[in-house]
Amino acid sequence: MPSQKTMESVTQIPGIYAAHATNATAGTGCTVILCPAGATGGVDVRGGAPATRETDLLRPEETVDVLHAVVLSGGSAYGLSAACGVAEELERHDIGLDVGVAKVPIVSGACLFDLACGDAHVRPGAEDGRSACAAALEGAHEPLPRGNVGAGAGCTVGKLAGPARAMKSGLGEDVECAGELVCAAVAAVNACGDVRDPDTGEKIAGVRTEDGVALADTLEVLLGGYAQMPLGRTNTTISCVVTNARLTKAQATKVAQMAADAYAHAISPTHTTNDGDTVFVMATGDVEAPVDVVGSLATRALGRAIADGARQAEGAYGYPSARDL
Repeated sequence: MPSQKTMESVTQIPGIYAAHATNATAGTGCTVILCPAGATGGVDVRGGAPATRETDLLRPEETVDVLHAVVLSGGSAYGLSAACGVAEELERHDIGLDVGVAKVPIVSGACLFDLACGDAHVRPGAEDGRSACAAALEGAHEPLPRGNVGAGAGCTVGKLAGPARAMKSGLGEDVECAGELVCAAVAAVNACGDVRDPDTGEKIAGVRTEDGVALADTLEVLLGGYAQMPLGRTNTTISCVVTNARLTKAQATKVAQMAADAYAHAISPTHTTNDGDTVFVMATGDVEAPVDVVGSLATRALGRAIADGARQAEGAYGYPSARDL
């Protein structure tokens, strides 16, 4: 069935709420995607240096089969504390897995390295997670802002030749529909490689030429032996795919695995030893659809969300954006 555009934001999916906490001065933030009623979760981690929370819980053989929130955060491993604030705010709203003596919100998350932007000593914490969670619940179905916001605040791309030739990226989003089936993707794009339009192959952002006015070819830079990587593990693209499909945990995991191919469609190179690439899936269970259809639609949405993250960014912290070039 051909994909149609009938929704513009992940927040238009019934039962889904999302918002950001952004510190523009420090160049960091977090993005929270909520399903208070509980979704079926899945995850795929392909990067060589991930910073994640509650990914083992999402494995098909584990017993907990509900997911209340996904937190995408800056701050490297320090940013994992933002998820604690989300869990506390959800508990305050009586949202979570009922374990008899309390309700425990199931919150998964992943972080990216943005310490080279703004202030390296400021990272998203529990208060940022609480703030974003509260904003999501209060803002109901307002469209999710994109660009230099939330987990995208300090994102950069094209770092294989060093920070002097890198570019600003950000948080992107795309929603794809096929009949009643919806797949929405949110991506914070912090890759070491080039970002391309997955539909046309057009290069959007990445390593710049030495004069800084045009785009070089990251793969050629890498193969030519000129890669510098002075900042080490400074990369990672983290994403969440939300669908209204009815999936088991095993099926949600398969959708996450299929959607991870979008990274290869839109980023080159990807899944390197210095990336922590992670894809979460949240399925609300409202529509019956074949897993392969869901996975294919999710892959399209995520590829376009990655491209959107590069296009929506504005130059900041000394890094020009695609808009500037």
